[in-house]
Amino acid sequence: MFRLLIPIALLAAAILAIVGADRPTPRADFTFLNRSDVTTLDFQQMSWQQDNRVARIIAEGLVSNDIFSHDFSVLPAAAERWEISPDLRTYTFHLRDTGWSNGTPVKASDFLYAWMRALLPDVGADYINFVQHIKGGRAFSDWRTAAVADFSRQHAASPDPAAAQDLWLETKRRFNQLVSARAEDDRTIVIELERPTPYFLDIVGFVTFFPLCESVVRRYESLDPASGRIKWNPDWTKPPNFITNGPFFVESWRFKRDLRLRRNPYYWNRAAIGIDTISIPTVEDPVSAVMAFETGAVDWVSDVLAPFRTEMVAQKAAFYNEHRAEYESLKAQGLDPVEIDRRLPPDPRKNIHVFPAFGTYFWNFNCSRTLPDGRINPLADPRVRRALTLATDKHAIADGIRRVGENIAPALIPPGSIGQYQSPKGLGFNPDEARRLLAEAGYPGGKGFITLDLLITKDGGHELIAQTLAKDWQRILGINTTISVQEVKVFRERLKNKNYMISRASWFGDYGDPTTFLEINRTGDGNNDRSYASPRFDALLDQAARETNPTARLRILEEAERLLVEEDLPILPIFYYVNMYLFDASKLTGISSHPRGIQLLYRADLFNDGKGTDKPLSLPPQKPDEPHNGEPAP
Repeated sequence: MFRLLIPIALLAAAILAIVGADRPTPRADFTFLNRSDVTTLDFQQMSWQQDNRVARIIAEGLVSNDIFSHDFSVLPAAAERWEISPDLRTYTFHLRDTGWSNGTPVKASDFLYAWMRALLPDVGADYINFVQHIKGGRAFSDWRTAAVADFSRQHAASPDPAAAQDLWLETKRRFNQLVSARAEDDRTIVIELERPTPYFLDIVGFVTFFPLCESVVRRYESLDPASGRIKWNPDWTKPPNFITNGPFFVESWRFKRDLRLRRNPYYWNRAAIGIDTISIPTVEDPVSAVMAFETGAVDWVSDVLAPFRTEMVAQKAAFYNEHRAEYESLKAQGLDPVEIDRRLPPDPRKNIHVFPAFGTYFWNFNCSRTLPDGRINPLADPRVRRALTLATDKHAIADGIRRVGENIAPALIPPGSIGQYQSPKGLGFNPDEARRLLAEAGYPGGKGFITLDLLITKDGGHELIAQTLAKDWQRILGINTTISVQEVKVFRERLKNKNYMISRASWFGDYGDPTTFLEINRTGDGNNDRSYASPRFDALLDQAARETNPTARLRILEEAERLLVEEDLPILPIFYYVNMYLFDASKLTGISSHPRGIQLLYRADLFNDGKGTDKPLSLPPQKPDEPHNGEPAP
């Protein structure tokens, strides 16, 4: 099949990338490719999907999700049960009797220690706002920010270790005083929220809330006597130092080579896991990734990005056509797409899997008043951003370049992904209006406009998309562009430092509510890489947060998105993603087709090869007299 299209040299490179090592290890029970190398295993600093994917294998929050249910319902995880107060503001979690990977018990204080880290501006957590739903969380973060700034002013020229230590002791005292999260005992956590939050159970299972083994991580703390900031030596995230509470732990981590995980013997539900080892080799070339699967070196490819993937999708469609009657019969039964493929006749063409995703591809506009070099930034004018959006032919990108069934994105939130929520129409392709707006902004025909630089990474086909944008904007608006291709690490640094003009971007929702997309545009949010600041937009988010009527709340959020994609345009939405995986459904189980895209890969199992047992993850039922999870206590 596709192996015939690829030079033998690439095949050899793929195999060497996976099995070539100076210290060979036995093949793991399950091997998958994670698109790119893990950047951090610090749960409070994580933001990127490949990092989160690994985090959910090696660690566990209070709750998890049923990735095989349509509604993605919340399930017990590190907490075996919980109660919610009638006013929906107080949550009481009861922890399981489970252990860290070093055999010590997981305690309530380990969760609180992790949450304090997440709230510290010293850590720079992108998802700090998640933890700030806890009453006093934002007040604590603000206090720490001001305290560190004041300390730095006083001691920058005369570092004082004793004063830095005093500030840190006061910080811990303030956390206990201000933040309404407490450990009633080693296995009970009580949280009070700032206000009722409909999606709190969903976000409390997010990686930012994952616990840390405080007794271990504290050994890597140090204080800067000049700034008063606390730092953590990243060695705490490396084996054998790294202690986790999840189904697996990190056995070895070789940067740019591989990550190997082993089942945690102290995990509460270890008997339900059908595999003992997981290997995650680093294979950055997308063609080599496909070849690694086709040669049997890996069992699952998380993101299929090979340039011939459109042909793979077409061949999958041809396979379905050849088995149309059987396919339609299985589909009529309401079966999951993976189960349908499992029941159809064996054929390598069915190993490509394309599912709608809870994510959007877009481009960031740097909305700062000035550019990094000090020049006035024309992109600070929303009329310019609207003009560039109206001058973009999104169909040329989705249908002409991507060609894998992705729909164009007039708005930010994928349509139909959140019940009862209706995204706005957004802006379409309108060259005449684009030219009018650019002239109104003072640049008729592009006269006097600067050359725009498009910042991208080399993977994912971003360069072809950038070239299409450049052609549209030059042809329609008379604006010239350059394209800067950077390694991922440099790209991320430039993005965070706002050292760019326009950059490629994407966002996948973290929980089932519109705010998972909208909040990344709030002023000061850790994921607001655009320097977008709109009091009107922020006020709508605040109004929605106060609204207790669910229907009225959604209408407010719809207006916030309309403002974002029809007036202010800090982003240029292009298309809605699909999840594209590569695996043999006849061999591999445990992979979900849910749009949320979260995979609990410790549930993976292989059968028909003598390795796996295809065990389901068993969760102990609640006793009849316990409060129903997720419902207010009577």
